[in-house]
Amino acid sequence: MKRTLIIVAVVTLAGVAIAGMLYGRDVIDGMRYEKAMHQIGETNKANAGPWPQPQEACFVCHGPRGQSLNAWYPALSGQPKAYIAAQLHAFASDQRPNAYMGPLAKDLTDAEIDAFAIYFAKQTPARNEDVPADAALETRGLALVQARSCQACHGGNLMGKDQVPRLAGQGADYLAKQLTDFKTGARKDPTGAMNGAASMLSSEDIPAVARYLAGMTPEHDGAVAH
Repeated sequence: MKRTLIIVAVVTLAGVAIAGMLYGRDVIDGMRYEKAMHQIGETNKANAGPWPQPQEACFVCHGPRGQSLNAWYPALSGQPKAYIAAQLHAFASDQRPNAYMGPLAKDLTDAEIDAFAIYFAKQTPARNEDVPADAALETRGLALVQARSCQACHGGNLMGKDQVPRLAGQGADYLAKQLTDFKTGARKDPTGAMNGAASMLSSEDIPAVARYLAGMTPEHDGAVAH
């Protein structure tokens, strides 16, 4: 009997050793994966509560965590909280008409709008796109931005403040569309400042300004990076 037990133990240990050699890496990788997913889950809870999170529905257009990777859709990451909230209220009240955002914003409560604004405002911003180099457009865009004193409202690094949006690193197509809409009156700034500024831009100025802003790397402190 004792001999039988010894044989069983030896066979079992041999089986474990062979399994370890065959599947050990998979087991370790599985443990690492589980640990990584747990860390992601804990980060999400600390960041905005457990998944699913309502704001993640926005990723289809605005990218994960509000960082758009599409030149046509604005990034919400790093936008001032007050600006995000103001725009959602404007969409909901049709002060800023939009066939897509209007219905979505109308379904949000004030508390939900504040939650969205807080969440996206604290996300780390980045450029929407890698803008092709064009020295002539960039030089013209910089000159126009400085001449129009855009920093006075949008901040030294054009990162936005209060109810004024971040421009640095937004998509060129989106920026050009908004400037054109301000110029034509299709989009109205409650203060009138953007309509007045855009009205002084020519059809050649707008793509230059948009190109320059899109090529900026969002920076909260220090000199603006390109």
